Amino acid sequence: MQDRPDQAEARRAREARLVALVLAGTMALWLGGQWLGGKLGLEARYAFLFDLMAIAGFVWALVVTYRIWRGRQG
Repeated sequence: MQDRPDQAEARRAREARLVALVLAGTMALWLGGQWLGGKLGLEARYAFLFDLMAIAGFVWALVVTYRIWRGRQG
């Protein structure tokens, strides 16, 4: 069953807002983690842990953004 055009557009808008929040939150947490790690003198492995978590957030946002883009094509 197809969504009505206005429902589909509203769903895409919600997904786009979620992507924006995830991107902003990921960046803020990543920068905060790097700063905090430097201030506390944490080992480099913790910096890599923050990096991997940030990469996961960015990859998720990229996949969802691609899905939104493909949904608008059809």
